[in-house]
Amino acid sequence: MTAPFANLRPSSWKMIPLSTALFIAAFSSPIDSYAAPAAAPIVQQVNSSASSTVTDSDNQLTYLKDRFNIQLSSTPTKGEYIAALATVLNLNSSSTASADKNTAFTGLNSNDPLYAQAAALYAVGILDNTDVKPSVPLSQNDAIRIAVKAAGLTELAATYPADKAQAVLTKSGIRTLAGTAETNLAASQDLAVAVDTGLLPQSVLSSFQPDEQADASFTAEVLSRVLAFHGEYKNTVGQVQDDDIFAKIHQAYDTQILVQSPELQALFDAGLQQNLFTGYNIKDSRYDAHFDPKLSLTYGHSNLKHAIQLIGLLRSEGIQASVQLEPKTSAFVYLKEWGQPAQTEDYKVVQINNGNYIAYSKEYDLALEFATIGQKNRFDTIINQYAKKNIKDQAGLIAQSWWQPLYYSLSSPRSAYTEIANNRVSAGRYYAQSFSLTDKASSIADGLRKIKPGVEVESYHFWVDAPFYRYLNGEAQ
Repeated sequence: MTAPFANLRPSSWKMIPLSTALFIAAFSSPIDSYAAPAAAPIVQQVNSSASSTVTDSDNQLTYLKDRFNIQLSSTPTKGEYIAALATVLNLNSSSTASADKNTAFTGLNSNDPLYAQAAALYAVGILDNTDVKPSVPLSQNDAIRIAVKAAGLTELAATYPADKAQAVLTKSGIRTLAGTAETNLAASQDLAVAVDTGLLPQSVLSSFQPDEQADASFTAEVLSRVLAFHGEYKNTVGQVQDDDIFAKIHQAYDTQILVQSPELQALFDAGLQQNLFTGYNIKDSRYDAHFDPKLSLTYGHSNLKHAIQLIGLLRSEGIQASVQLEPKTSAFVYLKEWGQPAQTEDYKVVQINNGNYIAYSKEYDLALEFATIGQKNRFDTIINQYAKKNIKDQAGLIAQSWWQPLYYSLSSPRSAYTEIANNRVSAGRYYAQSFSLTDKASSIADGLRKIKPGVEVESYHFWVDAPFYRYLNGEAQ
Protein backbone atom coordinates (compact mmCIF):
# COMPACT_ATOMS: atom_id res chain seq x y z
CA MET A 1 0.00 0.00 0.00
CA THR A 2 1.22 3.50 -0.58
CA ALA A 3 0.46 7.09 0.03
CA PRO A 4 -2.43 7.80 -2.32
CA PHE A 5 -3.85 10.73 -0.39
CA ALA A 6 -3.75 14.41 -0.69
CA ASN A 7 -0.77 16.44 0.43
CA LEU A 8 -0.06 14.66 3.70
CA ARG A 9 3.07 12.82 4.70
CA PRO A 10 3.67 13.09 8.45
CA SER A 11 6.64 15.31 9.23
CA SER A 12 8.16 12.61 11.40
CA TRP A 13 8.71 10.35 8.38
CA LYS A 14 12.36 10.02 7.37
CA MET A 15 14.09 9.27 4.11
CA ILE A 16 14.50 5.52 4.43
CA PRO A 17 15.44 2.35 2.55
CA LEU A 18 13.02 0.68 0.15
CA SER A 19 11.82 -2.11 2.43
CA THR A 20 10.88 0.32 5.17
CA ALA A 21 9.55 2.83 2.68
CA LEU A 22 7.17 0.28 1.24
CA PHE A 23 5.83 -0.56 4.68
CA ILE A 24 5.27 3.08 5.62
CA ALA A 25 3.92 3.90 2.20
CA ALA A 26 1.28 1.29 2.78
CA PHE A 27 -0.53 3.61 5.16
CA SER A 28 -2.61 5.15 2.46
CA SER A 29 -4.93 3.71 -0.13
CA PRO A 30 -7.79 5.03 -2.23
CA ILE A 31 -11.44 4.06 -2.29
CA ASP A 32 -12.76 1.18 -4.17
CA SER A 33 -14.98 1.69 -7.07
CA TYR A 34 -17.99 -0.31 -6.26
CA ALA A 35 -17.94 3.06 -4.54
CA ALA A 36 -20.21 5.12 -6.53
CA PRO A 37 -22.43 7.63 -4.85
CA ALA A 38 -26.02 6.62 -4.33
CA ALA A 39 -28.20 6.86 -7.40
CA ALA A 40 -31.18 9.19 -7.56
CA PRO A 41 -34.14 7.70 -5.70
CA ILE A 42 -36.82 5.77 -7.52
CA VAL A 43 -39.75 5.92 -5.15
CA GLN A 44 -42.97 4.40 -6.46
CA GLN A 45 -41.99 5.58 -9.89
CA VAL A 46 -44.46 4.61 -12.73
CA ASN A 47 -15.30 -11.79 -11.80
CA SER A 48 -13.79 -12.72 -9.30
CA SER A 49 -13.59 -16.47 -8.73
CA ALA A 50 -17.27 -16.78 -8.10
CA SER A 51 -20.48 -14.84 -7.77
CA SER A 52 -22.69 -15.22 -4.77
CA THR A 53 -26.09 -16.79 -5.32
CA VAL A 54 -29.14 -14.55 -5.34
CA THR A 55 -31.23 -15.70 -2.40
CA ASP A 56 -33.83 -14.37 0.02
CA SER A 57 -36.15 -11.93 -1.75
CA ASP A 58 -36.50 -9.74 1.34
CA ASN A 59 -32.74 -9.20 1.30
CA GLN A 60 -33.00 -8.25 -2.38
CA LEU A 61 -35.50 -5.51 -1.54
CA THR A 62 -33.01 -4.09 0.95
CA TYR A 63 -30.12 -4.52 -1.48
CA LEU A 64 -31.87 -2.61 -4.28
CA LYS A 65 -32.81 0.16 -1.87
CA ASP A 66 -29.34 0.47 -0.35
CA ARG A 67 -27.37 0.22 -3.59
CA PHE A 68 -29.66 1.92 -6.12
CA ASN A 69 -32.21 3.82 -4.00
CA ILE A 70 -34.94 1.74 -5.64
CA GLN A 71 -38.00 1.48 -3.41
CA LEU A 72 -40.67 -0.70 -4.92
CA SER A 73 -44.27 -0.38 -3.85
CA SER A 74 -45.88 -3.52 -2.41
CA THR A 75 -47.60 -4.14 -5.76
CA PRO A 76 -45.34 -2.61 -8.44
CA THR A 77 -46.70 -1.25 -11.67
CA LYS A 78 -45.17 -1.99 -15.03
CA GLY A 79 -43.84 1.56 -15.04
CA GLU A 80 -42.03 0.98 -11.74
CA TYR A 81 -40.48 -2.16 -13.16
CA ILE A 82 -39.29 -0.38 -16.29
CA ALA A 83 -37.75 2.41 -14.22
CA ALA A 84 -36.05 -0.03 -11.85
CA LEU A 85 -34.72 -2.18 -14.69
CA ALA A 86 -33.27 0.84 -16.52
CA THR A 87 -31.64 1.97 -13.27
CA VAL A 88 -29.94 -1.31 -12.34
CA LEU A 89 -28.68 -1.69 -15.92
CA ASN A 90 -27.58 1.96 -16.01
CA LEU A 91 -29.61 2.59 -19.15
CA ASN A 92 -31.17 5.87 -20.18
CA SER A 93 -31.68 7.58 -23.51
CA SER A 94 -28.37 9.46 -23.28
CA SER A 95 -26.36 6.31 -22.44
CA THR A 96 -27.90 4.36 -25.34
CA ALA A 97 -26.66 5.75 -28.61
CA SER A 98 -29.38 4.06 -30.64
CA ALA A 99 -32.25 5.27 -28.46
CA ASP A 100 -34.96 6.91 -30.57
CA LYS A 101 -36.08 9.94 -28.59
CA ASN A 102 -39.07 10.29 -30.92
CA THR A 103 -40.50 6.87 -30.14
CA ALA A 104 -44.23 7.14 -29.51
CA PHE A 105 -45.23 5.02 -26.53
CA THR A 106 -48.85 4.26 -25.81
CA GLY A 107 -49.81 5.82 -22.51
CA LEU A 108 -46.49 7.61 -22.06
CA ASN A 109 -45.74 11.19 -23.10
CA SER A 110 -42.27 12.36 -24.08
CA ASN A 111 -42.17 14.73 -21.09
CA ASP A 112 -42.90 11.92 -18.63
CA PRO A 113 -39.95 11.12 -16.32
CA LEU A 114 -40.26 7.47 -17.35
CA TYR A 115 -39.96 8.21 -21.06
CA ALA A 116 -36.14 8.26 -21.26
CA GLN A 117 -35.87 4.94 -19.45
CA ALA A 118 -38.52 3.28 -21.60
CA ALA A 119 -36.84 4.61 -24.75
CA ALA A 120 -33.48 3.22 -23.65
CA LEU A 121 -34.93 -0.22 -22.94
CA TYR A 122 -36.78 -0.16 -26.25
CA ALA A 123 -33.63 0.82 -28.12
CA VAL A 124 -31.76 -2.27 -26.93
CA GLY A 125 -34.71 -4.63 -27.41
CA ILE A 126 -35.63 -5.17 -23.76
CA LEU A 127 -39.02 -3.63 -24.47
CA ASP A 128 -40.23 -5.09 -27.74
CA ASN A 129 -43.30 -2.93 -28.31
CA THR A 130 -44.43 0.63 -27.68
CA ASP A 131 -47.51 -0.25 -25.64
CA VAL A 132 -45.87 0.42 -22.26
CA LYS A 133 -48.97 0.65 -20.03
CA PRO A 134 -46.99 2.22 -17.16
CA SER A 135 -49.85 2.35 -14.67
CA VAL A 136 -50.95 -1.27 -15.18
CA PRO A 137 -50.05 -3.66 -12.34
CA LEU A 138 -46.99 -5.73 -13.21
CA SER A 139 -47.87 -9.36 -13.85
CA GLN A 140 -45.52 -12.19 -13.02
CA ASN A 141 -45.53 -13.15 -16.69
CA ASP A 142 -44.50 -9.66 -17.86
CA ALA A 143 -41.78 -9.45 -15.20
CA ILE A 144 -40.19 -12.70 -16.38
CA ARG A 145 -40.58 -12.16 -20.11
CA ILE A 146 -39.04 -8.69 -19.95
CA ALA A 147 -36.31 -10.06 -17.67
CA VAL A 148 -35.43 -12.75 -20.23
CA LYS A 149 -34.60 -10.00 -22.72
CA ALA A 150 -32.83 -7.89 -20.10
CA ALA A 151 -30.69 -10.87 -19.07
CA GLY A 152 -29.60 -11.44 -22.67
CA LEU A 153 -31.35 -14.79 -23.08
CA THR A 154 -33.51 -14.04 -26.13
CA GLU A 155 -31.57 -16.19 -28.61
CA LEU A 156 -31.34 -19.08 -26.17
CA ALA A 157 -35.10 -18.97 -25.58
CA ALA A 158 -35.72 -19.12 -29.33
CA THR A 159 -33.88 -22.45 -29.57
CA TYR A 160 -36.56 -24.20 -27.48
CA PRO A 161 -38.97 -26.17 -29.68
CA ALA A 162 -42.53 -26.30 -28.40
CA ASP A 163 -42.22 -29.79 -26.94
CA LYS A 164 -39.02 -28.97 -25.02
CA ALA A 165 -40.48 -25.77 -23.62
CA GLN A 166 -43.68 -27.51 -22.61
CA ALA A 167 -41.76 -30.33 -20.92
CA VAL A 168 -39.87 -27.81 -18.77
CA LEU A 169 -43.08 -26.04 -17.79
CA THR A 170 -44.96 -29.26 -17.08
CA LYS A 171 -42.18 -30.52 -14.84
CA SER A 172 -42.15 -27.16 -13.02
CA GLY A 173 -45.93 -27.00 -12.71
CA ILE A 174 -46.17 -23.78 -14.71
CA ARG A 175 -48.95 -22.98 -17.10
CA THR A 176 -48.83 -20.30 -19.81
CA LEU A 177 -51.40 -17.65 -20.57
CA ALA A 178 -54.06 -18.20 -23.17
CA GLY A 179 -53.38 -16.67 -26.59
CA THR A 180 -52.47 -17.41 -30.17
CA ALA A 181 -50.18 -20.31 -30.98
CA GLU A 182 -47.36 -17.91 -31.80
CA THR A 183 -47.84 -15.97 -28.58
CA ASN A 184 -48.07 -19.17 -26.57
CA LEU A 185 -44.84 -20.52 -28.07
CA ALA A 186 -42.93 -17.31 -27.35
CA ALA A 187 -44.27 -17.17 -23.80
CA SER A 188 -43.46 -20.84 -23.24
CA GLN A 189 -39.94 -20.37 -24.56
CA ASP A 190 -39.32 -17.37 -22.29
CA LEU A 191 -40.68 -19.08 -19.21
CA ALA A 192 -38.83 -22.32 -19.94
CA VAL A 193 -35.47 -20.62 -20.39
CA ALA A 194 -36.12 -18.62 -17.23
CA VAL A 195 -36.67 -21.87 -15.31
CA ASP A 196 -33.64 -23.63 -16.78
CA THR A 197 -31.25 -20.73 -16.16
CA GLY A 198 -32.58 -19.85 -12.71
CA LEU A 199 -33.82 -16.43 -13.80
CA LEU A 200 -37.18 -17.60 -12.45
CA PRO A 201 -36.27 -18.54 -8.87
CA GLN A 202 -36.81 -22.15 -7.86
CA SER A 203 -38.27 -20.89 -4.60
CA VAL A 204 -41.31 -19.44 -6.38
CA LEU A 205 -42.03 -22.14 -8.95
CA SER A 206 -44.78 -23.73 -6.89
CA SER A 207 -46.58 -20.41 -6.48
CA PHE A 208 -45.83 -18.87 -9.88
CA GLN A 209 -48.98 -17.76 -11.68
CA PRO A 210 -48.24 -15.85 -14.90
CA ASP A 211 -51.47 -13.85 -14.88
CA GLU A 212 -51.22 -12.83 -11.22
CA GLN A 213 -49.68 -9.62 -10.01
CA ALA A 214 -46.00 -9.62 -9.07
CA ASP A 215 -45.34 -8.39 -5.55
CA ALA A 216 -42.32 -6.35 -4.45
CA SER A 217 -40.31 -9.36 -3.21
CA PHE A 218 -40.77 -11.30 -6.44
CA THR A 219 -39.88 -8.25 -8.52
CA ALA A 220 -36.77 -7.49 -6.46
CA GLU A 221 -35.48 -11.03 -6.78
CA VAL A 222 -35.95 -11.02 -10.55
CA LEU A 223 -34.14 -7.66 -10.83
CA SER A 224 -31.23 -9.01 -8.79
CA ARG A 225 -31.00 -12.06 -11.03
CA VAL A 226 -30.89 -9.83 -14.10
CA LEU A 227 -27.97 -8.03 -12.47
CA ALA A 228 -26.23 -11.38 -11.98
CA PHE A 229 -26.50 -12.17 -15.70
CA HIS A 230 -24.64 -8.92 -16.40
CA GLY A 231 -21.95 -9.62 -13.81
CA GLU A 232 -23.22 -6.67 -11.78
CA TYR A 233 -24.56 -8.55 -8.79
CA LYS A 234 -22.39 -9.37 -5.79
CA ASN A 235 -18.94 -10.71 -6.67
CA THR A 236 -17.32 -12.80 -3.98
CA VAL A 237 -14.57 -15.34 -3.51
CA GLY A 238 -16.54 -16.87 -0.67
CA GLN A 239 -17.71 -16.54 2.91
CA VAL A 240 -15.55 -15.96 5.98
CA GLN A 241 -16.69 -19.28 7.45
CA ASP A 242 -16.13 -21.36 4.27
CA ASP A 243 -13.69 -24.25 4.69
CA ASP A 244 -11.84 -23.28 1.50
CA ILE A 245 -11.86 -19.50 1.98
CA PHE A 246 -8.11 -19.33 2.66
CA ALA A 247 -7.26 -21.21 -0.53
CA LYS A 248 -9.56 -18.93 -2.50
CA ILE A 249 -8.03 -15.77 -1.04
CA HIS A 250 -4.57 -17.12 -1.82
CA GLN A 251 -5.53 -17.94 -5.40
CA ALA A 252 -7.20 -14.58 -5.96
CA TYR A 253 -4.11 -12.75 -4.73
CA ASP A 254 -1.60 -14.98 -6.55
CA THR A 255 -3.32 -14.56 -9.91
CA GLN A 256 -3.60 -10.78 -9.79
CA ILE A 257 -1.06 -8.56 -11.53
CA LEU A 258 -0.36 -4.85 -11.44
CA VAL A 259 -3.46 -2.99 -12.59
CA GLN A 260 -2.37 -0.46 -15.20
CA SER A 261 -4.05 2.11 -17.42
CA PRO A 262 -1.68 4.35 -19.43
CA GLU A 263 -4.40 6.96 -19.90
CA LEU A 264 -5.19 7.25 -16.20
CA GLN A 265 -1.56 6.95 -15.14
CA ALA A 266 -0.60 9.87 -17.38
CA LEU A 267 -3.24 12.07 -15.73
CA PHE A 268 -2.65 11.04 -12.13
CA ASP A 269 1.15 10.89 -12.48
CA ALA A 270 0.98 14.52 -13.57
CA GLY A 271 -1.10 15.20 -10.46
CA LEU A 272 1.58 13.55 -8.33
CA GLN A 273 4.29 15.71 -9.88
CA GLN A 274 2.22 18.84 -9.28
CA ASN A 275 1.68 17.82 -5.63
CA LEU A 276 -2.10 17.60 -5.96
CA PHE A 277 -1.84 14.44 -3.85
CA THR A 278 0.89 12.12 -2.60
CA GLY A 279 -0.45 8.98 -4.24
CA TYR A 280 -3.36 7.26 -5.93
CA ASN A 281 -4.79 3.82 -6.73
CA ILE A 282 -5.83 2.16 -9.97
CA LYS A 283 -8.49 -0.55 -9.90
CA ASP A 284 -10.34 -2.73 -12.40
CA SER A 285 -14.13 -2.50 -12.08
CA ARG A 286 -14.57 -6.13 -13.15
CA TYR A 287 -13.55 -7.13 -9.62
CA ASP A 288 -15.86 -4.71 -7.81
CA ALA A 289 -17.81 -6.45 -5.05
CA HIS A 290 -21.16 -4.69 -5.59
CA PHE A 291 -22.04 -5.37 -1.97
CA ASP A 292 -24.83 -3.68 -0.05
CA PRO A 293 -23.24 -0.38 1.08
CA LYS A 294 -25.05 -0.39 4.42
CA LEU A 295 -23.72 -3.83 5.32
CA SER A 296 -20.22 -3.59 3.87
CA LEU A 297 -16.76 -2.20 4.50
CA THR A 298 -13.60 -2.17 2.40
CA TYR A 299 -10.25 -2.94 4.03
CA GLY A 300 -7.03 -2.08 2.23
CA HIS A 301 -3.61 -3.72 2.64
CA SER A 302 -0.64 -5.05 0.69
CA ASN A 303 0.38 -8.24 2.49
CA LEU A 304 -1.22 -11.63 1.73
CA LYS A 305 -0.36 -13.12 5.13
CA HIS A 306 -2.23 -10.25 6.76
CA ALA A 307 -5.34 -10.99 4.65
CA ILE A 308 -5.23 -14.69 5.58
CA GLN A 309 -4.88 -13.91 9.28
CA LEU A 310 -7.56 -11.23 9.13
CA ILE A 311 -10.06 -13.76 7.76
CA GLY A 312 -8.99 -16.19 10.48
CA LEU A 313 -9.46 -13.46 13.08
CA LEU A 314 -12.98 -12.73 11.86
CA ARG A 315 -13.81 -16.46 11.97
CA SER A 316 -12.55 -16.67 15.55
CA GLU A 317 -14.77 -13.73 16.50
CA GLY A 318 -17.87 -15.35 15.01
CA ILE A 319 -18.18 -12.83 12.18
CA GLN A 320 -20.31 -13.90 9.20
CA ALA A 321 -19.41 -12.01 6.02
CA SER A 322 -19.03 -12.36 2.27
CA VAL A 323 -15.51 -11.65 1.01
CA GLN A 324 -14.20 -10.24 -2.25
CA LEU A 325 -10.55 -9.55 -3.03
CA GLU A 326 -10.26 -6.55 -5.35
CA PRO A 327 -6.83 -6.10 -6.97
CA LYS A 328 -5.36 -2.63 -7.04
CA THR A 329 -2.16 -0.82 -7.87
CA SER A 330 -0.99 1.96 -5.59
CA ALA A 331 1.16 4.70 -7.11
CA PHE A 332 3.28 7.14 -5.13
CA VAL A 333 6.44 9.23 -5.36
CA TYR A 334 9.56 7.29 -4.42
CA LEU A 335 12.24 9.76 -3.37
CA LYS A 336 15.72 9.38 -4.86
CA GLU A 337 17.15 9.75 -1.33
CA TRP A 338 15.67 6.35 -0.49
CA GLY A 339 18.21 4.67 -2.78
CA GLN A 340 17.96 2.78 -6.04
CA PRO A 341 14.59 0.97 -6.11
CA ALA A 342 14.59 -2.76 -6.83
CA GLN A 343 11.90 -3.68 -9.35
CA THR A 344 9.87 -6.89 -9.46
CA GLU A 345 6.80 -8.02 -11.38
CA ASP A 346 4.70 -6.62 -8.51
CA TYR A 347 6.63 -3.39 -8.06
CA LYS A 348 7.62 -1.08 -10.92
CA VAL A 349 9.12 2.41 -10.99
CA VAL A 350 9.48 5.16 -13.58
CA GLN A 351 12.00 7.96 -13.06
CA ILE A 352 10.71 11.52 -13.43
CA ASN A 353 12.48 14.79 -14.27
CA ASN A 354 13.58 15.75 -10.75
CA GLY A 355 15.35 12.43 -10.23
CA ASN A 356 12.61 10.94 -8.07
CA TYR A 357 10.51 8.00 -9.19
CA ILE A 358 6.86 7.13 -9.43
CA ALA A 359 6.41 3.67 -7.95
CA TYR A 360 3.57 1.27 -8.77
CA SER A 361 2.94 -1.41 -6.15
CA LYS A 362 0.60 -4.42 -6.11
CA GLU A 363 -1.97 -4.25 -3.32
CA TYR A 364 -5.56 -5.34 -2.64
CA ASP A 365 -8.82 -4.29 -1.06
CA LEU A 366 -10.82 -6.83 0.90
CA ALA A 367 -14.51 -6.00 0.52
CA LEU A 368 -16.59 -7.46 3.34
CA GLU A 369 -20.40 -7.66 3.46
CA PHE A 370 -21.50 -8.52 6.98
CA ALA A 371 -24.56 -10.54 7.94
CA THR A 372 -25.84 -7.70 10.13
CA ILE A 373 -25.18 -4.04 10.88
CA GLY A 374 -24.13 -5.10 14.38
CA GLN A 375 -21.35 -7.30 13.00
CA LYS A 376 -20.21 -4.48 10.73
CA ASN A 377 -20.01 -2.20 13.77
CA ARG A 378 -17.95 -4.80 15.67
CA PHE A 379 -15.28 -4.79 12.96
CA ASP A 380 -13.80 -1.50 14.20
CA THR A 381 -13.39 -2.87 17.73
CA ILE A 382 -11.80 -6.08 16.45
CA ILE A 383 -9.27 -4.23 14.30
CA ASN A 384 -8.31 -1.81 17.06
CA GLN A 385 -7.67 -4.72 19.42
CA TYR A 386 -5.89 -7.16 17.11
CA ALA A 387 -4.72 -5.37 13.93
CA LYS A 388 -3.79 -1.81 14.97
CA LYS A 389 -0.18 -1.18 15.98
CA ASN A 390 0.31 1.25 18.87
CA ILE A 391 3.92 0.54 19.86
CA LYS A 392 6.94 -0.88 18.05
CA ASP A 393 7.17 -4.68 18.11
CA GLN A 394 3.74 -4.89 19.75
CA ALA A 395 2.71 -8.43 20.63
CA GLY A 396 -0.78 -9.84 20.25
CA LEU A 397 -1.45 -8.50 16.75
CA ILE A 398 -1.97 -10.31 13.47
CA ALA A 399 0.94 -10.26 11.00
CA GLN A 400 1.95 -7.00 9.32
CA SER A 401 -0.53 -4.85 11.25
CA TRP A 402 -0.24 -1.14 10.50
CA TRP A 403 -0.02 1.92 12.69
CA GLN A 404 -2.86 3.40 10.68
CA PRO A 405 -5.05 0.66 9.17
CA LEU A 406 -7.42 1.71 6.43
CA TYR A 407 -11.05 0.61 6.17
CA TYR A 408 -14.02 2.58 4.99
CA SER A 409 -17.75 2.53 4.40
CA LEU A 410 -19.84 4.16 1.68
CA SER A 411 -22.69 4.60 4.14
CA SER A 412 -22.41 6.36 7.47
CA PRO A 413 -21.57 3.80 10.17
CA ARG A 414 -20.93 4.43 13.87
CA SER A 415 -19.42 7.61 15.29
CA ALA A 416 -15.97 5.93 15.30
CA TYR A 417 -15.74 6.79 11.58
CA THR A 418 -15.11 10.20 10.03
CA GLU A 419 -16.17 11.61 6.68
CA ILE A 420 -13.51 12.15 4.00
CA ALA A 421 -13.56 12.55 0.21
CA ASN A 422 -12.53 10.73 -2.95
CA ASN A 423 -11.82 12.00 -6.45
CA ARG A 424 -12.14 9.34 -9.13
CA VAL A 425 -11.66 9.24 -12.90
CA SER A 426 -12.70 6.30 -15.09
CA ALA A 427 -11.38 5.08 -18.44
CA GLY A 428 -13.18 2.02 -19.73
CA ARG A 429 -13.18 -0.63 -17.03
CA TYR A 430 -10.36 1.03 -15.09
CA TYR A 431 -10.52 3.86 -12.60
CA ALA A 432 -7.96 5.88 -10.66
CA GLN A 433 -8.71 7.66 -7.41
CA SER A 434 -7.18 9.51 -4.50
CA PHE A 435 -8.50 10.10 -0.96
CA SER A 436 -8.28 13.42 0.85
CA LEU A 437 -9.79 15.52 3.59
CA THR A 438 -13.11 16.93 2.47
CA ASP A 439 -11.78 20.51 2.25
CA LYS A 440 -9.06 19.38 -0.20
CA ALA A 441 -11.34 17.54 -2.62
CA SER A 442 -12.40 20.44 -4.84
CA SER A 443 -8.82 21.66 -5.37
CA ILE A 444 -7.75 18.14 -6.38
CA ALA A 445 -10.64 17.82 -8.84
CA ASP A 446 -9.89 21.28 -10.28
CA GLY A 447 -6.22 20.37 -10.62
CA LEU A 448 -7.03 17.20 -12.56
CA ARG A 449 -9.34 19.16 -14.87
CA LYS A 450 -6.58 21.70 -15.46
CA ILE A 451 -4.18 18.92 -16.44
CA LYS A 452 -6.75 17.37 -18.78
CA PRO A 453 -9.51 19.81 -19.74
CA GLY A 454 -12.89 18.15 -20.08
CA VAL A 455 -12.04 15.14 -17.94
CA GLU A 456 -14.97 13.91 -15.84
CA VAL A 457 -14.00 13.76 -12.16
CA GLU A 458 -16.39 11.93 -9.85
CA SER A 459 -16.19 13.39 -6.34
CA TYR A 460 -17.99 12.01 -3.32
CA HIS A 461 -17.73 11.57 0.44
CA PHE A 462 -17.48 8.39 2.48
CA TRP A 463 -16.46 7.33 6.01
CA VAL A 464 -13.07 6.11 7.18
CA ASP A 465 -11.70 4.67 10.43
CA ALA A 466 -10.26 7.01 13.06
CA PRO A 467 -6.57 6.01 12.78
CA PHE A 468 -6.53 6.66 9.05
CA TYR A 469 -8.32 9.96 9.49
CA ARG A 470 -5.62 10.95 11.96
CA TYR A 471 -3.06 10.07 9.31
CA LEU A 472 -4.75 12.41 6.86
CA ASN A 473 -4.40 15.13 9.48
CA GLY A 474 -0.66 14.51 9.75
CA GLU A 475 -0.61 12.47 12.95
CA ALA A 476 1.87 9.61 13.23
CA GLN A 477 -0.61 7.15 14.79
